[in-house]
Amino acid sequence: MTEKPTVLFVCVHNAGRSQMAAGYLRELGGDRVEVLSAGSEPKDAINPVAIEAMAEDGIDIAGNTPKILTVDAVKESDVVITMGCGDACPVFPGIRYEDWDLTDPAGKSLEEVRVIRDEIDGRVQTLLDDLTGQGESADRSEASGSGRTLK
Repeated sequence: MTEKPTVLFVCVHNAGRSQMAAGYLRELGGDRVEVLSAGSEPKDAINPVAIEAMAEDGIDIAGNTPKILTVDAVKESDVVITMGCGDACPVFPGIRYEDWDLTDPAGKSLEEVRVIRDEIDGRVQTLLDDLTGQGESADRSEASGSGRTLK
């Protein structure tokens, strides 16, 4: 893996799960990681309920645009996290793949999307700790006393 790993989050529409995960990793990882997201069948816009749920945690994904998954994006990545996109993601040797079984937030209420958001937050923290070898995100969570790591 490169010194500064690149992580690609992939879901079908690149409008909910992958955008939320990318938002958390950008916020928590700062300049320690490169973050990409894409979809096998991207929508025209980000899910407004996902935007609202992330805003509650201080992360703005409203300006993001869903992007199409490309072979180059996969090849550029050290880690590819898939979320319900099945076989749409090409597989290359030397790249770490994980499939996160997460509910699609499309058509869900804010309360339901909060649950998905919180699960994504925890998974991203674990991923970041693994990639950087630092327990920084867990330490920040304990210090806040809330279980949340963001400002």
